[in-house]
Amino acid sequence: MKLKVCGMKYQENIEAVAALQPDYLGFIFYEKSPRNFDQDIPELPETIKKTGVFVGASIDFISKKVKKHDFKAVQLHGNESAEFCKELTNTINRPDRFSKPVRSGRNQIEIFKVFSIKDEFDFSTLKPYEGIVDYFLFDTKGKEKGGNGFTFDWSVLNNYNTTTPFILSGGIGLQEIEKIQTILETDLPIYAIDINSKFEIEPGLKNINDLKEFKKMLNNMREG
Repeated sequence: MKLKVCGMKYQENIEAVAALQPDYLGFIFYEKSPRNFDQDIPELPETIKKTGVFVGASIDFISKKVKKHDFKAVQLHGNESAEFCKELTNTINRPDRFSKPVRSGRNQIEIFKVFSIKDEFDFSTLKPYEGIVDYFLFDTKGKEKGGNGFTFDWSVLNNYNTTTPFILSGGIGLQEIEKIQTILETDLPIYAIDINSKFEIEPGLKNINDLKEFKKMLNNMREG
C-alpha cells in the first residue's frame, strides 16, 4: 500500500516531507484552493512520484504543467468525463514524449480520477472510466474540492464492484489508523492512502512529526 501526501506548498516543507519518502507528493493547481501551488518544485528523489492535482482544467493547461514539473501522475478533481480522461491520457502519454516505450496496460503518467462520497455512492458511475484511468480516488463530499478535514462512511466501499485499484482519501489523520487497519483486512483493492488537511499546521504546511508517526504506523501494517 502506497502513501500520498497532498497539498504541498512551501519549499522547505516540501523538502522535509520528501525526506520521509512518501510514494507520492501532490501539488494543487486550483486558484480557489488555499493550497494552490504557483512555484517551482525543488528537486525530489526519483522514488517519489510528483502528482499534479487539477479541478476542471483544460487538457492544454494540464499538459503544460506535466511538462514543466515532470509529473508522474495527474489527479482530476473536477467533473471530468471519461472521454476527457481518455483524451488527456492519449495526450500526455504519447510515445514520442518518452525515451522508453509506454508500458502496455499502464499509463507512463498515471491518471487518478476523484469521486466524492458522503453517505452513499452509485458505483455504476465508474464503469465508463474503467480501462482509461489507472486509479479511482475516493474523497469526502464537502464544501471544498478536497481538504475538508473529515472522513466519509467507509462502509459504503463494501459495495465496490470493480477490480480497478483505488486510493482512499478524505480527512484521514492519526486517529484513523485503526480504521485503516480494519479496511486493509478486507478484499478491497486499496492502492494507497492519501493524506492532507489532518496533518497541517496551516493550509499547505505539513506537520513533520505527525507525518513521521503516521508513516511509521503504516509501515508496521505493511510489515505485519
